[in-house]
Amino acid sequence: MRRIRLNQWVNRERQTVETHNQQVVGPTPAAHPSFAEAFRFWLKLGFISFGGPTGQIAIMQTELVEKKRWISQARFLHALNYCMLLPGPEAQQLATYIGWLLHRTWGGIVAGGLFVLPSVFVLWGLSFVYAAYGNLPWIAAIFYGLKPAVMAIVAVAVVRIGRKALKNEVMWAIAVLAFVAIYFFKVPFPLIILSAALIGFLGGQFWRAKFNVISGHGKEGAASVLDDETESPPHTQPSLPRAMRVTLTWLLLWAAPLVAVGFWLGWRHTLFQEGVFFSKAAVVTFGGAYAVLPYVAQQALFHYGWLRPGQMMDGLGLAETTPGPLIMVLQFVGFMGGWQHPQGLSPLLAATLGALLTTWVTFTPCFLWIFLGGPYIEKLRGNARLTTALSAITAAVVGVVLNLAVWFALNALFPSHHQLDWFALGLTLVVLFGMLRWKWDVIPVVLASGVVGLIYRTLL
Repeated sequence: MRRIRLNQWVNRERQTVETHNQQVVGPTPAAHPSFAEAFRFWLKLGFISFGGPTGQIAIMQTELVEKKRWISQARFLHALNYCMLLPGPEAQQLATYIGWLLHRTWGGIVAGGLFVLPSVFVLWGLSFVYAAYGNLPWIAAIFYGLKPAVMAIVAVAVVRIGRKALKNEVMWAIAVLAFVAIYFFKVPFPLIILSAALIGFLGGQFWRAKFNVISGHGKEGAASVLDDETESPPHTQPSLPRAMRVTLTWLLLWAAPLVAVGFWLGWRHTLFQEGVFFSKAAVVTFGGAYAVLPYVAQQALFHYGWLRPGQMMDGLGLAETTPGPLIMVLQFVGFMGGWQHPQGLSPLLAATLGALLTTWVTFTPCFLWIFLGGPYIEKLRGNARLTTALSAITAAVVGVVLNLAVWFALNALFPSHHQLDWFALGLTLVVLFGMLRWKWDVIPVVLASGVVGLIYRTLL
């Protein structure tokens, strides 16, 4: 009995000493990853980045902050806040930002490029199957099941973003005003975002408690490669010559394929028009894919005629089944525009070039935003003004995404514009409840909904 007590006392003393040593010495610093090690991680991330921006950011949080300790929690959130203020997919830009911090420009290019590259090939294959065989009954049946699932996924996005952003009556008011502005008065999306940013910036000056609602404080990052206390790496120091070189380089890279297509096929060709339109969209895609889809759908369907009614939702369903940013749905639009309007090229060649050109002009600006603005954002670590502006923007995005959910609901539940589709309503409610109550993942939901649609149409 005495021996047992003695062992217990020894174990307690040992734990006390170990705890004291950890407090004095601190956690073991993480080793700076080699470029090859980082390359392998970014490649892996490109293949597993399912679940939309929330899931992708969660993966990076787990891998980079908690497991690998390549970046501290506070610096991770600082980078994320900046990326959420930018047009384009915030998860891909966050990967680019962290890759740039770790391994300079080529580190950012590898991180951001590999985040997208796997989905480019996967979505091209799915788009070809859809365009070539989409009229087959079983293909149509699968997409019949996908549409209600997509509508439910968008509704879940509204709920999840709302839980984080709408913490008080001011944020609720911004969200409601954004919805009313875009749904009833057709106010342009960029104007809504800029107005929200201005409101958040001014509100943070006079009523900070109501506007600083999404800031967070992570765990101490003293053991991380990029920790909270040390200065930013030397290559992140801002300078005017560097800013000019970055701007010129990436603007040339952005425009070169577009100009080449114009000289080759003509300035009125479908591919050139796609390049110009999606270049514009890349500048106004604040809030991610959900927020910009109504704008893209309206232009692609009614102005240019690249898509037929219903194809945008089909494309969103395809994009949900692939890794990478959900904004990859724009590649589907570019593919279908070239396929249905080849203008002298074979449909497959026009579609492939349209998909590649769309993807290029969509994501190349993302590197410009990071490499140009990153050095200045590193200087602003700890600045509360960015956080209050971000809070208001996120609240406005809730209202804009709600507008998208309503748009999808009208198209999925009332396909004939006067008769309710009870199957679509039932499947939507099941998916909505399952994702909110039991945390169903996006990929199983999308795949299962396609199978359910196939079975339902087969049995009819």
